[in-house]
Amino acid sequence: MGPHCHAGGALGDHLLADHDRVVRAHVHRGRGAEGDEEQSDADQEHAQATHRSLPTSTVATRVAPGNVADSGHRGSHIRRGTRPRGGSVCRILDAWSLGRHGRVHRSRTGAKDLLRRLAVDVLPCPRPPSGGSVPRPRSGLLALLLTSALLAGCSSDPATDPVAATDDDFPVTVSNCGVDVTVASPPQRIVTIKSTTTELVLALGLGDRLVGTAFLDGPIREDLADAETVAGLERISDEAPSQEAVLEREPDLVFAGWESNLAADTAGERDTLAKLGVASYVAPSACQSAEAPEQMTYDLLFDDFTEAGRLLGASEAAEDLVERQRAALEEVGRVPRGTTAVWWSSGVDTPFVGGGTGAPQMVMERVGLTNVAGDVDKTWTSLGWEAIVDADPDVIVLVDAAWNTAAQKIEDLESNPATAAMTAVREKRYLTIPFPAAEAGIRSVGAAADLVAQAGDLGLVE
Repeated sequence: MGPHCHAGGALGDHLLADHDRVVRAHVHRGRGAEGDEEQSDADQEHAQATHRSLPTSTVATRVAPGNVADSGHRGSHIRRGTRPRGGSVCRILDAWSLGRHGRVHRSRTGAKDLLRRLAVDVLPCPRPPSGGSVPRPRSGLLALLLTSALLAGCSSDPATDPVAATDDDFPVTVSNCGVDVTVASPPQRIVTIKSTTTELVLALGLGDRLVGTAFLDGPIREDLADAETVAGLERISDEAPSQEAVLEREPDLVFAGWESNLAADTAGERDTLAKLGVASYVAPSACQSAEAPEQMTYDLLFDDFTEAGRLLGASEAAEDLVERQRAALEEVGRVPRGTTAVWWSSGVDTPFVGGGTGAPQMVMERVGLTNVAGDVDKTWTSLGWEAIVDADPDVIVLVDAAWNTAAQKIEDLESNPATAAMTAVREKRYLTIPFPAAEAGIRSVGAAADLVAQAGDLGLVE
């Protein structure tokens, strides 16, 4: 018998309380006072790209590739325990909680009760989206299911089954962009806004909990999920979604890439969502509050992965992710010291470039590039062409987006007499990076490795 199978207590202890379901009424979108929610520079950059057309394919053709102690991690309150792996048991419960006509039922507490009567430590499983009470199975089916559950619970493969959090791990409270966020149990219905958050949830092995995604910046990395999973993702909107559209998915957590994604004219203000029983969480690297880091670093990014893993009930998956990313980061090479660069995201008349505090600076600093806009205390900034021409960078990093391609940027550079005279343009020293990798996330390590590889192709790396 496996290490996670053990005898239970008294029969009277078997009952598991159902979580109270919050009745969420659809609310009309509010109009916030002007200036209440100031857009970040990155949001303004996206505002220039409204009505853009994203590729219909959701699978990318190119892949870009720690354990943080609980004590002292910002705002977290959690008691760690041994985490049995419950994927197989959950599948048994899934099968049993289907009605005669295949309709998913709302609660699996009855199934958990009977399994606990047989001294199986049943783990929290993903909650079905809708339905009724659990039907009583026939005795033959019951015996088969319980036997299968016992065997599955003791032989779950840790390499393939996601790690489920125990009740002892929750509630979890974190301080996020100046807002205290508490989740009583692992969120089972997650809506993500932006590619960075969507891909992190997938990287943690929680794709089955995604009930909606929105505002994706490009195709999802193909190594994060199989084609069937990616094809099954519910796309709410190509832009920041409305509150009505989000609430229709009945989420228990909205995971946003920007603070402005959680506003009255988008997915809803955070306090409004909280009153409706919906928790909200923003990628910490995008915080504009006092909690925002003075300078984004890979260590802070990995801390963010760890925190998100705890909040989502996937701590071990997050630790594994951080370990792999740290190992990959150590293998990233460097360009020769003193090589200068500008990171051009968008804008033609006035370029919108990476400043000195965010993901572009983090990546360039790691690979040895000197950012010509590195003295600007912002993640993104507008920098005139005159200043860029005067700086005459050795290389130009071009953000490649469906609505603003690297090829179009090159054409603009080479057709303008002033910019065509720059060293990088004359020598065609262009490095490209896909837009989803231009923001802090699971692609940031791969972005660094990719830039070094491209620099090597240009003969800049010995």
